[in-house]
Amino acid sequence: MKRYNENTRLVPVPSTSVIPDRDVGKLPILECRHLGIDFGGLTAVSDFNLTIGRTEIAGLIGPNGAGKTTVFNLLTKVYQPTRGIIMLDGVDTAGMTTAQVNHAGIARTFQNIRLFSRLSVMDNVLIGLQDSMSYSLPAAILRLPSYWKQEKVARERALELLSIFDMADLADHEAGSLPYGAQRRLEIVRALGTNPSLLLLDEPAAGMNPSETAELMENIVKIRDTFQIAVMLIEHDMSLVMNICEGICVLNFGKVIAKGTAADIQNNPDVIEAYLGKRKEGE
Repeated sequence: MKRYNENTRLVPVPSTSVIPDRDVGKLPILECRHLGIDFGGLTAVSDFNLTIGRTEIAGLIGPNGAGKTTVFNLLTKVYQPTRGIIMLDGVDTAGMTTAQVNHAGIARTFQNIRLFSRLSVMDNVLIGLQDSMSYSLPAAILRLPSYWKQEKVARERALELLSIFDMADLADHEAGSLPYGAQRRLEIVRALGTNPSLLLLDEPAAGMNPSETAELMENIVKIRDTFQIAVMLIEHDMSLVMNICEGICVLNFGKVIAKGTAADIQNNPDVIEAYLGKRKEGE
């Protein structure tokens, strides 16, 4: 499988974190400092620290139940953290709602596809573009010229986004009628419609065959290069993670046990133990 991360070198930044060398000198798009959340007496995530460069493709991995989706829910304010700080593009997101943090620059997809299956592909993308439309409610109700002008611009933008993933010819198809891989791509296109600076992908390769996974890898790199944004993904497909992610963070029982390049992670004994269990003496 083609590797997309071979030429990336991670270098220290003042916070002692590492980011891709091409992002040095630029404000990190995301900084999590001592992030944690408790549910009753249970600590789900503890002392989570992570920095992501402005154009980094980052991975968040770990065994089932490690706290990965909880971290995504903290970043997108589905959950409010019990402690710690989340800095998005240098701004503290404390007190923000899910909608506000989306407006600030974080978009996400979900482990289970959440499209409007009865609507067309075009309408699904237009929903993602709603915040970019500036017409008033009366203009929309009365179908004034300002409304139609904004609608025209939005449809052109939607087709542009769909074209990046070779989906423009599917614009009038019902979203629920698309093959699984195409539905995954559509969900990503809709997220891009919100104009994010950080795109969170929750198990984007789930249910995909090897051919679809290879295409997904190409699309993630295309997203980063076309929009010059950061991408962070949760993924169980280790081949995908090791071939595309530049910085990888490993969680286990809600705590970070390793951070680094693919090579660092593959050879880390704590990571091996987390996935495979501790070997008994004499084995």
